[in-house]
Amino acid sequence: MFSNSSSGYGLTAILLHWLSAIAVFVLFGLGFWMVDLTYYSSWYQTAPHIHKSIGLLLLGLILIRLVWRGLSASPNALEHHKTWEKQLAKWIHRLLYMLLLFIMVSGIMISTADGRDIWIFDWFAVPFPNAFIDDQADLAGIVHQYLAYTLITLVVFHALGAIKHHIVDKDNTLTRMLKPVRRQ
Repeated sequence: MFSNSSSGYGLTAILLHWLSAIAVFVLFGLGFWMVDLTYYSSWYQTAPHIHKSIGLLLLGLILIRLVWRGLSASPNALEHHKTWEKQLAKWIHRLLYMLLLFIMVSGIMISTADGRDIWIFDWFAVPFPNAFIDDQADLAGIVHQYLAYTLITLVVFHALGAIKHHIVDKDNTLTRMLKPVRRQ
């Protein structure tokens, strides 16, 4: 039940997927809201702190997902899917992972440009190298913003694709990510 099989995803992959999805939506919403905060807002320092903390936890989760993906069996693609659908799904998943990693690296570059470590919920600090390019925070901020918009757009299409499979194609693409496979 915890590990994947050729017929579906195990509980581990499902939990990692949905925790990542929730974190992405929370981070996007928080990031979108906090950029308009004024210096006098009580959230001016709190919101970025929460955003950075969740972002670094998501980075750890994504790294765990990638390791899990490499170590566990991959469920077989559904046989009735067309070849182009299988290839598109594979490349979209790769692009999602790349975008997530680039967004997090750019976020780290923003946060550490002034030489400070990043604190995760005041539990512990994660040290990173100081700025290594001129205007690092500004340049990384632009990259971070546009990649975040690209990611959320791709996530919406990813979700719409899963819903299309469930409603139009009436296959179990979506249910495989909702219900863990039981080993026989």
